[in-house]
Amino acid sequence: MFNDFYAKDTSRKVRAIFQAKAKRGEHLAAPPFGYLNDPDKRGHWIVDEEAAKVIRHIFDLTIDGIGPEVISRILEAEKVLTVTAYHAMKQGKPLPENPYLWRSQSVIPILSRMEYTGCSCSFKTYSKSYKLKKRIENKPEDMVVVPNMQEAIIPQAQWDRVQELRRNKRRRTKADRQGLFSGLLFCADCGEKLHFATCNTMRENQDHYVCAGYKGNRGYCTAHYIREEVLREIVLERIQAINLYIHDDINRFQVEWLQARRDDHQKSIRDAKKRLAQSRKRLDDLDVLIARGYEDAVLGDLSMDRYKKMAQDYETEQEQLRQEVAALEDWVEQEEAADDGMERFLALVEKYEEVTELTPTIVNEYIQKIVVHAPDKSSGKRRQKIQIFFNFLGEFNIPALNEPIIVNTNYIRRKTA
Repeated sequence: MFNDFYAKDTSRKVRAIFQAKAKRGEHLAAPPFGYLNDPDKRGHWIVDEEAAKVIRHIFDLTIDGIGPEVISRILEAEKVLTVTAYHAMKQGKPLPENPYLWRSQSVIPILSRMEYTGCSCSFKTYSKSYKLKKRIENKPEDMVVVPNMQEAIIPQAQWDRVQELRRNKRRRTKADRQGLFSGLLFCADCGEKLHFATCNTMRENQDHYVCAGYKGNRGYCTAHYIREEVLREIVLERIQAINLYIHDDINRFQVEWLQARRDDHQKSIRDAKKRLAQSRKRLDDLDVLIARGYEDAVLGDLSMDRYKKMAQDYETEQEQLRQEVAALEDWVEQEEAADDGMERFLALVEKYEEVTELTPTIVNEYIQKIVVHAPDKSSGKRRQKIQIFFNFLGEFNIPALNEPIIVNTNYIRRKTA
């Protein structure tokens, strides 16, 4: 019993020491591929430029819409040393039999490594007990992340975009064609993704997207059919228009317009935080009321039946408040993180000053998601609403292009006054 107590107490103390180090931003593990230990400062990482080039290349390929399996083949064709082979070369050890044989399992951990943004990230895994050796993956909110602990290899905005693309994976079809907007299209009615449909017998102008809930008219949703050629023209027109609008605005009244938008945004955050504080206070008050009611019931000042009914009402209200608090906390966190989104988007506009043709890179950097509504044929024309949500901005409406888009299977034209 004393041996077990001693081991448990030691484990608790060691864990506390590691937690204190992690909160200070100290790294608890060896530097990953792309970083080296700083010889002049213990515990600090410096960028290994030779390896960092490979990491940037992998992230750029992902932004281009290429998956880990294809990336591994590209790296192999370019004769890039694998992580194991690179470390062996640096240490003067013999190289593996095939030093360029990259696997998708080697690319995926690089794409998910948070430290490449310059932060320290500890407690990615944990064990349930000091007696167990099995490590369990930790929740993101339980990890200890401290920003700006070393030079970043990948900008935070690019890392975030790659994680979003990884969540919306794209798969090549049997025709070996990949949809330009695969993973970005969502149904306005059921929320499902729109799948890219093509085959060897189809011409490229027949490639289209259809709702995953349609299932050949046997599912729970309608087709929400839209051709890629049509969508390509719409998105290109919107990107060109927004680039032109922002460039003209910068020279005239962009500063005032941005400030007004930012003020509204900050006011929304302040209002949400105020509601959040009120909800949290009400939660605490309900705990006090439940405790007082129990005391009154025990002392006989309140009947037990009356107390049970009151307690049930309070607990129902508490559950609703907990859900509201969780939703508000998520919203405030997302809005505060996106507060500098306009500046990031302006940098993107400067990067792509003239867009004449859409590429996977441009689409992935500009577009967050596209919501496709069911077509309306009541007027005798096929009219379909398309909502485009831009990265960093969300849905951005330009006054000159704010009228509905009329989409026809053979052409696109705008509704005129």
